[in-house]
Order: sequence, then structure tokens, then C-alpha cells
Amino acid sequence: MIVAFGDSLTAGFGAESGYSYPDFLQKDLDRVGLAWHVVNAGVSGDTTTDGANRLGDVLAAKPRVVILEFGGNDGLRGLPLEKTRANLDQMVKTLSDAGVVVVLAGMTLPPNYGPDYIRSFEQIYRDLAAKYKLVRIPFLLEAVALNRSLMQRDGIHPTAQGNEKVATSVMKYLKPVLAAH
Repeated sequence: MIVAFGDSLTAGFGAESGYSYPDFLQKDLDRVGLAWHVVNAGVSGDTTTDGANRLGDVLAAKPRVVILEFGGNDGLRGLPLEKTRANLDQMVKTLSDAGVVVVLAGMTLPPNYGPDYIRSFEQIYRDLAAKYKLVRIPFLLEAVALNRSLMQRDGIHPTAQGNEKVATSVMKYLKPVLAAH
């Protein structure tokens, strides 16, 4: 089982039910004949603190792979980067210690947050991927963020069509992980 564990980007905020990136990821896996079940454990509005608090529920599902996508709400709220780092580190360590393979989905922030804050924020994902030898998706929304037709009016959440492209992007990083496990 694969658990997509994250915030509104995973939950599929603003898209109709069945059109989140984990829904499209399941279709992609089925299409290529990979017998994995994807569970969407995304909750809109969640911060890394919320994710850390929900970790027990994810572990109870006994996933073999977790796509970990948190931090965007921390950054948008200007929360201390040390707390974001500590929470993500705790989640990765706890999942890894339980024998779960973690794929870390990196995030970035809008340019108005300033280059220093953004650089430090993005570095968290690079550091954790190196520390735990994780597969890292550099930026979950890389395939859609700059294409307004694939983003909702808020400029933060993908449309259904955007979520389909996000799933395709995630699949590139996920497929080698699944082949190894």
C-alpha cells in the first residue's frame, strides 16, 4: 500500500472528488499493471505539526511506501523554519524506523516571501533527503505551478487536469522505488 500523506495538495482541495493527484496516481499504477493501492491521507490546511500528530493513523494503515507532502502551509503562514524542519524530520524518522519507504515531496513558496526565507525553506527538503537517503521530488507542483490553466484561481492548488499532471510527475519518482520494493 502507498499512502499519500499531506495537506490540501494531496487531499485535492478544490477539485471534485476522485480528481486528486493520488486518485490519478492510482489510475496510472493500474494502467501500467502495478498492483499497488493508493490511500489518500491528505487533509486541507494541515501543517507539519498536524502531520506529525496524524502519523499514528498513517502507521496503523501499515503502508509500504509513503509520499510525504507537508510544509506548504507552514511556509505560507511564516512559521519558524526550525519547527517545520523538526516536524518533517520526526515524520521521516518515525516512518523509516517502521520500515516504510518515504518519498519526500519538496515545496517552495511564492516569491513575495523573500529569497532568503524561500532558500532556507527549500533547503529543509534537500537536507532531509540527504540525511535519510530519500527519493525527493524537488517540487511537487513543478509540472503545473507556472501554468495558470492548470491551477485554480488561488494560484496554489491545481485543477483536476493539474492534479493529473502532478500524478504523472510523481510517478516518475515513484516507479523506481516500487520496482526496488
